[in-house]
Amino acid sequence: MIAFTGHTVVFADLPPSWVRERLPAGDLSAPVSPPFLLELGLRTGRSAGNLDLLAVAGPLPGPPPLALEEVTGTGHPRVERALAYRDEVRVWTCAGGLLTVGRGVAGRWEAAVEVEPGHRGRGLGRLLATAARHLAPRPLWAQVAPGNAASVRAFLAAGYAPTGSEVLLVPGENGV
Repeated sequence: MIAFTGHTVVFADLPPSWVRERLPAGDLSAPVSPPFLLELGLRTGRSAGNLDLLAVAGPLPGPPPLALEEVTGTGHPRVERALAYRDEVRVWTCAGGLLTVGRGVAGRWEAAVEVEPGHRGRGLGRLLATAARHLAPRPLWAQVAPGNAASVRAFLAAGYAPTGSEVLLVPGENGV
């Protein structure tokens, strides 16, 4: 489910009437409300994931602003998550940080970063988010938990523009 200003798109194998009957007219937050997401999950056999800020930035020319080493098979939780939700995943590391870029929802290019606790608060997240823009061939999307203020600030400082929100419904325990 993707929400933009004044619009929400529910991607589900359900009749549009089923969705409309459960959403009050004019209530722009209803599609991302817990009751609707729970009912949608039960109906589709899926569970709603996080409600994330959806941001996008264009690619940048030239090399990334910090030295990165491309790696494979790290076993890192951020990499495992990227591999579960994206195709063509590539991973780079630097002292204190990790960057993944891959093709996600609808084939769009998506980035995720992680900064180790001892390296936080020094701008590394912003540098990694900026580096992703140098490594992606097309506009790059990021899904950021709104409560992770440091990550939101890093992506905004790296030039990503908020465009809406997104909730992925995935096969899971609650979607029975």
